Amino acid sequence: MSRATLSSVVTINPDVTFRELDGEIVILNLETGIYFGLDAVGARTWRLIEDHGSLGVVFEALRSEYDAVPSVLERDLLELVDHLCAKGLTRVAAKST
Repeated sequence: MSRATLSSVVTINPDVTFRELDGEIVILNLETGIYFGLDAVGARTWRLIEDHGSLGVVFEALRSEYDAVPSVLERDLLELVDHLCAKGLTRVAAKST
């Protein structure tokens, strides 16, 4: 599995379904039956990945919405994506050009 970078394009696994509940997202991997939950910031990140795919675009959107140190935000975003990929919920599809 390749590690995500800000130049990565990420897709949501087609075997995954998710529902938003009170600002958080509950994800179910239909293939494995494993549930996964995201808090409000994780839910926003998930929605941005769903809408854009490009982690560079996701990062810039999060930067504009949250008061976070850019290096910390980048680290947290990439760690979340790597974790989602490891759980089979997302995939690093390509590098954006």
